[in-house]
Amino acid sequence: MSIRADGYEDLRQAIISGELLPGERLLEEELSARLGLGRAAVRMALVRLEHDGLVERERHRGARVRRVSEDEAVEILEARAALEGLAARHAAMTADQATIDSLRKIVEEMRRLREAGDLIGLSNTNARLHAGILEASGHETAKRLSRTLSSQIVRFQYRTVLLPGRPDRSFAEHAALVEAIAAHDPDAAEAAMQRHLVGVADALRSHQADEPPAARAVQD
Repeated sequence: MSIRADGYEDLRQAIISGELLPGERLLEEELSARLGLGRAAVRMALVRLEHDGLVERERHRGARVRRVSEDEAVEILEARAALEGLAARHAAMTADQATIDSLRKIVEEMRRLREAGDLIGLSNTNARLHAGILEASGHETAKRLSRTLSSQIVRFQYRTVLLPGRPDRSFAEHAALVEAIAAHDPDAAEAAMQRHLVGVADALRSHQADEPPAARAVQD
């Protein structure tokens, strides 16, 4: 973990990457030593992460990495569908040729990763495409809120990409989305983004229904 001025980004990245696991206790003294920061700075970083939904603090028990259930992950995906649908609409209205070329380049990289069977790489590139569309939208509120929501469910993105048939459907959905943006068709772009994220939510919901409770408990 690198050292930065306030520790917030370091701790956020450690949680998102899984270096700090769901349910893990976050002790100020240990984090201060780990980050090379004072406890006041660490405490402020934990407050910000609590606002982001990544940390929960309990009276007399301190802070821990917040555990997100599959039910909540489905709700987050549904909320993202609305936010990122709006972002895709704006991107379709404003994207210039350089932006379109950049998005198409990411889709082509997704194609190569899918054909190579690199599903983890595909999932990471998927996240880059969503970030690129949010950036292209210029919609600062959608960008901020979606970034916060996405960071809470990073561990679920790897689970859905492993479901049978999901990589092919996901690639087709992303390709259609980018082409709608390239055509400057805001209605089609918004619908494509919503269709994709609702599809991810449905896949996660189906996976949850099919999985034995004991297995879900282990993964959570």
